[in-house]
Parts: sequence; C-alpha cells; structure tokens
Amino acid sequence: MSNSRRRSSALIRPAHPDDAAAVVALRTLVFPFLVRGVASTRQLIAAPPPGLHWTGFVAEVDRHIVGWVCASRNEHTTEAVGEVSLLHVHPDHRRRGIGSALLAEAVTHLAPLDLTRLHGRALPEALPFVRRHGFTPSRQEHFSALDLHMLPPLPTPSDGARLVPLADVDPRRVHRVDVVASADEPGDVVSGAIGYADWLATTWDNVGLDRDASMGVEVDGELVAISLVKRDGARMWSDYTGTVPQHRGRGLARLVKLAALHRAAERGVTVAYTGNDAANAPMLAVNDRLGYRRVASQWSCVREMH
Repeated sequence: MSNSRRRSSALIRPAHPDDAAAVVALRTLVFPFLVRGVASTRQLIAAPPPGLHWTGFVAEVDRHIVGWVCASRNEHTTEAVGEVSLLHVHPDHRRRGIGSALLAEAVTHLAPLDLTRLHGRALPEALPFVRRHGFTPSRQEHFSALDLHMLPPLPTPSDGARLVPLADVDPRRVHRVDVVASADEPGDVVSGAIGYADWLATTWDNVGLDRDASMGVEVDGELVAISLVKRDGARMWSDYTGTVPQHRGRGLARLVKLAALHRAAERGVTVAYTGNDAANAPMLAVNDRLGYRRVASQWSCVREMH
C-alpha cells in the first residue's frame, strides 16, 4: 500500500484503528441517515475481512480528519467489480482537490485486481464530481427513517410461521437465506452467492450486528425470512430483510422486519434507518406500511475499466 502523501491541501494516508471515532463523527455529519458505529468501524480498519483487498484512507488537515474513502473487491458477485465506498469530505474543506486525491488512492489500491468495473454511490450534489471522474450515475436509491415510538403492533404469526431471534439460529442457516433471498435484488452489480467465510467476516461477526434484535421466520422448521439489525446506541440500521422466493407473498418480510424493530425498541433503540434501490417496489411497500419516511436519496454509479 502506498505511504502517506500530501495532495492538494490535505495529507492522504491509510486509516488507523484510532481514527474510528473521528471517521464516524465525519460520516454522521455528511450521512446522518447511515448507522455505522465506532466499534464496528474500528474493527473494520483493524481487521479487514480477509480476501476482500479492503482498505480505508483518511484525509487530514491540521491533524483533523476531513475526508474518508474505503475500497475493496465486491464480495457479492463473481464479476471483477471493485467498490469505492463512502467517499466524502467535510463541507468546509470541499473544492480543494481532497475528494479527487482520496479517489485516486482508492483506484490505485484496487489496480492490482484487474477489475472490469468500479462501483460507488453519490449524493445528488456530488454527481458533477463523479461524472468528472468517469463514473456514470445509473440507479437511484432511497433512505428512510422510522421513529420506533410509532411502531404498528406485532401480529401473531399464522400459517405455521414462527418468529425466532437469530442469536438462537445456526449462522449457516441465516447465510443460506441471505444468499437465496438476495439473488434477485435490483442493483448495478449482479448478485452472486457470497461465500460463507466472506459473509461471516462482513456480516455475522461484525460487532455492530445485534443478533438478539435480528429476527427470522421459520415455517415447518425451515428458516425462510430474516431481518438483520446493525445498531449504534439508540440508532439502528436494517442491514437486510428478505424472504426466500417460494415463501413470498405471505407478508413474511413485513412480519420479520416489524418483529426486529420491536425487539430493537425493547432494547433501547429509538430510530431506525434503511436504504433501498428505487426499483425494489416490494420492500419499499413494506417500509411504507411500517411508517418509514423518506429522508434522502443517492445514486449508484459505475465506471468501466476496460
């Protein structure tokens, strides 16, 4: 990896675990609808998921962190796709070349992987920046929030369905549902079967995952739907909710997500956030029925490498 270097008005360097608090503070300022806690950010920097070629970079001005980006191989596809994630700069330090310098470091880091595409996301105000750097905005994604004091009541499961905390479920069963249910999820990257080891590292063993609040639905002993909760204090992120195809159309996604929200509320969470592709009509409908309100949008962006 490259050493620290000064570009434009900032020092660009690899992130250190002790940067986690400052990184999260900056992220919360720019993306208040994302929930990524200090502990999970520290874990990611200190012990990146093996095999994903992950790294993070920060931009420093006068020893204050004013920018961040991370880069990795996309673990959800067999295609040669790289992720340039959460590139952002403090509003007071924009238009000084810091974002371009961070992006250059991320692209250089990913170069040895011989990728065919880079994938990233951008807020609407950042679209001129991404276009200047060869990315094409492709799909819109929406973020929504829900006050957990306003939750609908949890119905009694019917038709042989049973709610189970995922803390009590073999993670291999959870992984299977995640893989099968997400195979047809809309997006710029064609989803493939994320391997169990990668899934453990990025999802199940993430210290931000609240396994007790995360819920599943069993039908005749088979786990068929899940809702994963990532938590940071009183805020939570619905990391993924899905139902295997053969059990869709029975309201299980709404049931399992509502159960997870109730469990989180009982454990002190007051607000929940989630994000969805604008074309994911079924999950957007679930969120609408649960009372989520739209708080922001962003664009999925792609840059062809060959």
